[in-house]
Amino acid sequence: MENKQPQQKTSALALLPFLIFIAIYLGAGIFMTVQGQEMAFYQFPSVVAIFIAVLVAFCLKKGSINEKFAVFARGAGNENIITMLVIFVLAGAFSAVAGATGGVDAVVNLGLSLVPAQFITAGVFVISAFLGVATGTSMGTIGAIVPIALGVADKAGLNLPLVIAACVGGAMFGDNLSMISDTTISATRTQGCELRDKFKVNFMIALPAAVLTIILLLVFGAPVEAVPLENLTFDIVKVIPYLLVLVLALCGMNVFLVLTIGIFSAGIIGLGAGDLTIFTFAQNIWDGFKNMNEVFFLSFFIGGLAALTAHYGGINWLIGKVRKLIRGPKSAQLGMAGLVSVADLAVANNTVAIIITGPIAKDISREYKVDPRRSASILDIFSCVFQGIVPYGAQLLLVGSLTAGALSPVDVLPFLWYQQLLAVFAILSIFLPFADWTYKKDPWNWEYDVAQSGVEAKKLIEQETAE
Repeated sequence: MENKQPQQKTSALALLPFLIFIAIYLGAGIFMTVQGQEMAFYQFPSVVAIFIAVLVAFCLKKGSINEKFAVFARGAGNENIITMLVIFVLAGAFSAVAGATGGVDAVVNLGLSLVPAQFITAGVFVISAFLGVATGTSMGTIGAIVPIALGVADKAGLNLPLVIAACVGGAMFGDNLSMISDTTISATRTQGCELRDKFKVNFMIALPAAVLTIILLLVFGAPVEAVPLENLTFDIVKVIPYLLVLVLALCGMNVFLVLTIGIFSAGIIGLGAGDLTIFTFAQNIWDGFKNMNEVFFLSFFIGGLAALTAHYGGINWLIGKVRKLIRGPKSAQLGMAGLVSVADLAVANNTVAIIITGPIAKDISREYKVDPRRSASILDIFSCVFQGIVPYGAQLLLVGSLTAGALSPVDVLPFLWYQQLLAVFAILSIFLPFADWTYKKDPWNWEYDVAQSGVEAKKLIEQETAE
């Protein structure tokens, strides 16, 4: 028997709060750039911008405050949002504790000690990639590697913009693939798939881009003279927590358990080495929680705002417009790529871009039977591509700051080969699905997925009707 559902509401006006958020965030960034402010796009807190957007959403349509707050609370308290928030704070705690024990320095020095001096430019890319995968932060990777790369480039007579671009490219490679990256967490939770499955798809696309980048760096990045790297001391034991988290996550262990093991393994190593006490260990866990406060509150508010937007019919309106351009699974994937790319260009934050577009991508994937492991990969890849290229993004702004004005983001742009190649291979993978074999033997259960979507929609309709 055919189940007839009530006609869905559509409203372009419902998207106004998101547009206001983008306008405030983007407008403030442009204004501060004109004023010559460093890190211009991070002067106006993004959480305040989204809070203003939420207030606008509450004023947008008819209805009582209590009714609207109930919708907001359901969105902010969605299981995927809560799961994502817990993973964020655990990832922050692991990064803070492992960093406090000297783990970041150990990883960097270990990598540099293994790279012959004549291959140092390509080595910077590889080390940045490994550190990015291990720590889950492109910003942290750039902050750790760029100061070292500056000294090495000066001694060896290297092309400085090329070396720094290699660092940024490697950092984005790691951020895109890391099991504890907020982009990975956001992409997988919004699409409803496992981290390890998204990793496999991403890896098959990112690997050829990385290999070609390394070849280009070997050819064009050779130093004028080989310079030995000195004073590269490291304790291999301090690398263990990073390797442990990576291996356990790839083995399919629950991400909460993986991160908890990572936190306490780093803590035990720090306590044993005398780098931490019980009190500083606890303090670093708390500091890690606090370090994730921006993305935590952003996810919380955007979850509630997305629910209000859907309630008003904004999501249905947007999907309808995008759907007119979609003719099948391939164009659906291009549509997802375009949505997240435009969102990142607007907000200059890849995690926010994924959180905003993730629910829309999920609806498109259900409609056109695009495997969620594939849609999660598309969201993560294209958000990282543009985040690693936009000159007003945090990564390139940090480069300008760390180089003390010797380089501007624009100087580095022509050498960001990895990001460009990653975009090329990601688009190729849509038309020549060379990465899809990673999940072909385990097809997605669309009947269950669509049924769950129907159950959720039915509950929402019943709740709205009761209200």
